[in-house]
Amino acid sequence: QVQLVESGGGLVQAGDSLMLACAASGRSASISAMGWFRRTPGKEREFAAAISWSGRNTDYANSVKGRFTISRDISKNMMYLQMDSLKAEDTAVYYCAARRAQLATSVFQQVSEYEYWGQGTQVTVSS
Repeated sequence: QVQLVESGGGLVQAGDSLMLACAASGRSASISAMGWFRRTPGKEREFAAAISWSGRNTDYANSVKGRFTISRDISKNMMYLQMDSLKAEDTAVYYCAARRAQLATSVFQQVSEYEYWGQGTQVTVSS
């Protein structure tokens, strides 16, 4: 089993930056692809960013492209989401997700494609 724990959420103002972190433990060696999702009240969990095992392939939702940067440190079993130029509409609970994958270059954007999830961390952006 794999455990994922997010950290770094908080209350910031519009235009500020924030970095989220996701720590993986347990059978973390089985993890390949990882991603960040977010959910606002009354809405489904939505894709924000994804990264391959190698870290060389990434993908972003259009709403965050150019403002968010996903990265990972395999040696530390960590994944990060650097969020810049935050907007009020970025307010959400952010979830870390992980899964096994056959290819080191694969990235995944669907909630249903991930096997492991963290508990989430709240990000609130005031306008």
